Amino acid sequence: MSDGDPSADEAPTRDSAGRDSPDDADPPEDGSSDANLPDGWTVWNDEPGGRRILAYRPDVFDADQFPAACMPTLYVAAGAPNRPAAEAEYGTTKVWRVEFFLEPEVELVPARTYDTREDALTGARELAGEFTRGELDHRDAYQVPRDEYLDELDELTGE
Repeated sequence: MSDGDPSADEAPTRDSAGRDSPDDADPPEDGSSDANLPDGWTVWNDEPGGRRILAYRPDVFDADQFPAACMPTLYVAAGAPNRPAAEAEYGTTKVWRVEFFLEPEVELVPARTYDTREDALTGARELAGEFTRGELDHRDAYQVPRDEYLDELDELTGE
């Protein structure tokens, strides 16, 4: 149902794995936040009882300083990794996953699974903290080195 805005009928932008692209998403309008997130991380999208997207430093991944598509993003979602989203209806799944992407096709660590959404949210916060503290080697995630960009990312994360 449309409210007269033609963009309201458009499907969200998705990457090749079917995930919403955070650079095209709007930050939550309901003031959703998570006081337990490490510095630099923000709740980008939060569906009550469903998917949550965490974004790192959207203030600098704004296409001026860093490409928006390269914003480190954590996805918490129902269902097993590498399965179509339609297979996991909220409230019926017995598994939750956390996926961490540096770019739409660059996964920082393999997807992790949890028994509950709360466990997955805790896991996402822990991964966000490891990233912020420089404990995750983002250079290893790239098959084709991007040294200049990665040097700048090192500066941003304090490495």
